[in-house]
Amino acid sequence: MTLPWWNVGAVLPALLLSPLLLGLMGKTKALVAGRKGAPLLQPYRDIIRLMGKGAVYSRTTTWVFRAAPAVSLASILVACMMLPAGPLDAPFAFAGDLVLFAYFLALARFAVIAGALDTGSSFEGMGASREAAFSAFAEPGFFLVLGVLALKQKALSLGPILGGADVITWDGQTPPLVLAAVALFLILLAENSRIPVDDPTTHLELTMIHEVMVLDHSGPDFAFILYGSALKLWLFGAVLVSILLPGGGPAWASMALFLAGMAVVAVLVGLVESIMARLRMARVPQYLSLAGVLAALAALLLMAGGQP
Repeated sequence: MTLPWWNVGAVLPALLLSPLLLGLMGKTKALVAGRKGAPLLQPYRDIIRLMGKGAVYSRTTTWVFRAAPAVSLASILVACMMLPAGPLDAPFAFAGDLVLFAYFLALARFAVIAGALDTGSSFEGMGASREAAFSAFAEPGFFLVLGVLALKQKALSLGPILGGADVITWDGQTPPLVLAAVALFLILLAENSRIPVDDPTTHLELTMIHEVMVLDHSGPDFAFILYGSALKLWLFGAVLVSILLPGGGPAWASMALFLAGMAVVAVLVGLVESIMARLRMARVPQYLSLAGVLAALAALLLMAGGQP
C-alpha cells in the first residue's frame, strides 16, 4: 500500500521499540553468563531517568558540544522516516533516497565526533579519530550492500527495495543475498559499537571508541545519545531483516514476522558479544574490509545472475 507522506506508522515501531532491542541484548548476555541480568525495560528507565536530570557543561566547550546530541538524534530520526517497517511504507520516499539515508547516518556520526573534539579532551579526541577512521572502512561496504539490494529490486528507493521483496526474488539469488546479509551484520556490529569492534560496557578509556566520545555528556544530552544509538541499531536491524525475511501475506502477519526478526537480530548480537572478545585495534580495518569484500562479491554474483 502507498501511504501519504504525513503518515508516521512506519516510524512508530522504531520510536517505541528500539530501546527494547538493547534490553534483549543485555538479557541474552546475562542468560549466557548464567546471571539474571537487568530487566528488559531497563534502557527505557535509563533514558527517562536521564531526561529528568540536569546537564553539566565544561567551560571549555562551545555550542558545538551542546548541539551535537540533538543534531545526531535528529539525523537518525530523519533516516527513520525513510525506512519502511515490514508492511508499512516509509513516510518519506523518493528515487535515490538510499543515498540520503546513508548520509544522514553519517551526519549523526559527524555530530558526535564534532562534539567530542569540541571538549578539547585528548581521550575524546582519540575516540573521535578512531570512529572517523573505522567509519571510512565501514561505509563502502554499507553502500555496496545497498547497491546489491537496489540491483536486485531494480529500484533506487528504500521503499521498493526493502518493502517489495517476496519469495520469488530468492529464486537463483540466494548466494548474493546471503553474502549481503552477512556483510551487513558485520557492519551492524561495527556501526553500533558492539563486540568485536567496540565494547559499550568498558570503562578503560584507552580501548574505547564510541563510549569515550560521550564521556562529557550528561542528563538529557546523554539520553539523546542513548536513544539515538537504539534507533540506529533498529535501522540496521530493519535493513537486515528485510533482506532475510520475505514479504507478502496479510499485513498483521508481515508485521509480526518483521518484529520477530528484529528480536532475533538483538539476540544474535547478544550471543556474539557473549562468545567473542574484542579485536585488537589493528584488526578492525581487516574486519571491516572483510565486510566490504563480501558485499562486493555479492554484487558480482548478482550481476552474473546469482550463480556462484
